[in-house]
Amino acid sequence: MKGPLNGVRVLDMSLVLAGPMASMYLAQLGAEVVKLEPPGGDPMRANSDDGSNTPDAFVALNAGKHSVCLDLRSKDGQAAIRELVADCDVFLESFRPGLLARYGLDEKGLRAVNPRMIYCSISGYGQRGEWAGRGAYDLVVQAATGMMMLSGDEENQAPVKVGFPVVDAAVAMLSSMAIAAALHQRQVDGKGQSIDASMVQAALALMYPVASAVMTTGVEAKRVGNRGSMGSPATDTYRCADGWLAASVNTPAQFGKLATVLGVDALCSDPRALDLDAYAGAPGALVASDLDFLRSNLWAAFATRSAAELESALNAAGVAAAKVRTIGEFLREVDDGSKIALSGLHVEQNGRVVRTPGVGFGFGFGFGFGDDTAPATLFSAEPLGDSNSRFLKASPNKE
Repeated sequence: MKGPLNGVRVLDMSLVLAGPMASMYLAQLGAEVVKLEPPGGDPMRANSDDGSNTPDAFVALNAGKHSVCLDLRSKDGQAAIRELVADCDVFLESFRPGLLARYGLDEKGLRAVNPRMIYCSISGYGQRGEWAGRGAYDLVVQAATGMMMLSGDEENQAPVKVGFPVVDAAVAMLSSMAIAAALHQRQVDGKGQSIDASMVQAALALMYPVASAVMTTGVEAKRVGNRGSMGSPATDTYRCADGWLAASVNTPAQFGKLATVLGVDALCSDPRALDLDAYAGAPGALVASDLDFLRSNLWAAFATRSAAELESALNAAGVAAAKVRTIGEFLREVDDGSKIALSGLHVEQNGRVVRTPGVGFGFGFGFGFGDDTAPATLFSAEPLGDSNSRFLKASPNKE
């Protein structure tokens, strides 16, 4: 079964991670994506250990895309891009603002070729303003936007980076969402659209509740470390006898269930631990009388118990809890599909299967736009310039 974006053609001039991830979502949703690469290819190709120019990370981002190699700095390359733009629905780029204008390939230049085109630009700081020309990477944007000062414990004020390229992923998701919305709007009014997707906007969107509060009040946000963001005194990540366990305990009812499982029911009526008036009121609130006293008792109770056993017992009692796992531990545990129905995408590349999380959601009864739960599949990531003969009248600059 074809995806919902079947019939949409995307020209993707973006490189490395954020832009290619955005077009990855579009490809997995059925769009035809033509990846325009410079001579030498996307820098992500260089991370290959086997000389194939298709390392797993590149395959995960670029499977199902056609590779066209051309040099935008050359007259032939620029002419080829304009020819491709004339027959595309979406043009995606992630260069520093102003660079493509040098070659007449900015929105204004290409809009003259295709007025109905969706032109999406991904950058660090947006297309306007003093910072627009700055280079940006995930780490740098985490630092600039305050994200690194939200992570970590309040006691230790050293900046802490989120452990994966979260801003790249976020701007990719937002860009693909914006492109889908613009395509729908074009069906309504017949007009093209420009999209200014910035990493800083994506970072703020990820921090939405906290960022909104700071924008409204001007009061700096406090770090919560491994505790919950709602401020509950009992929501935390606790050390157990065999590992760590995160438990979300936000209401008196949830606290009562937690206390019963831990065998510390006395805390529910101990004025040293809780504000009993708030606890018993309507609708009831979990407020600590002595935060250190409450937490020390809870930590002591968790310390003697198995994280795995508590995970099972607390969830059975109605308290959301999970043992802290590595990515590998989680995937091995749920791989048979009996615990969680995960969407996914499999790509056969160089004689092996590269597995990816796919688009992250399913349609109807299936994840591949079909009527079953089999993983979706896409054709392999192409060698550099492999589709030049298909999409170009000539094959300029192929290397």
